Amino acid sequence: MHAINTNKEQALISIKNVGRKYVIGAEVIHALKDVSLTINKGEFVALMGPSGSGKSTLMNILGCLDTPTKGEYTLNGINVSHMSDDELAEVRNAEIGFVFQTFNLLPRNTSLDNVALPLVYAGISKTDRSARARKALENVGLGNRVDHKPNELSGGQRQRVAVARALINNPSIILADEPTGNLDTKTSIEIMGLMEDIHAKGNTIILVTHEEDIAQHAHRIVRMRDGLIEKDYQNPDIHTVSRGTKAL
Repeated sequence: MHAINTNKEQALISIKNVGRKYVIGAEVIHALKDVSLTINKGEFVALMGPSGSGKSTLMNILGCLDTPTKGEYTLNGINVSHMSDDELAEVRNAEIGFVFQTFNLLPRNTSLDNVALPLVYAGISKTDRSARARKALENVGLGNRVDHKPNELSGGQRQRVAVARALINNPSIILADEPTGNLDTKTSIEIMGLMEDIHAKGNTIILVTHEEDIAQHAHRIVRMRDGLIEKDYQNPDIHTVSRGTKAL
């Protein structure tokens, strides 16, 4: 196992002895047992593990969608371990950009409106929202699709809209949950090329995937099993693809 750089001055995420248990009837399920993890600013990390490994629970905690039963989670200098749902929502909107397997776009909204949505919650004026959303769509190669609704876009284009939405608030982290799960091989490669472009610009990316070939785009791989980190190492065989933001 390769040593991981955990320079505290650069630490964006710090999880210490985190556990998460669920009580279902008379049964107690320890989804996470004792997890410690540091992710530095600018890293590209793949989080992997089989079903039941705890990776989805860890993703929910990293994304401030859930809180740990024990341990501490510090995100960009903020201790979020014991926040209320409303406080977590504020942190999510300010610090985290989400990209989901199912895109999670509003079907009746245009690409522009979907991308601008996080800015509504941030209290940005409509004029500024539109300008920033248009620029974000141009940056992912969809400047000519701003008025299209999701059903008028291909799967790859919908995921690009989702990526633009994730970037709109300049978040500390892009959290991508199986972002290529609903895409064909060619489109998956192009979306991962876009992710590499985003990382190259200095963004921190956490990629949750069960696909080995997708994980190989990350610079660091964290493998989980039975609620614990089984292996955490720098990827010696980073798989890069030709970059570009051509329309899909």
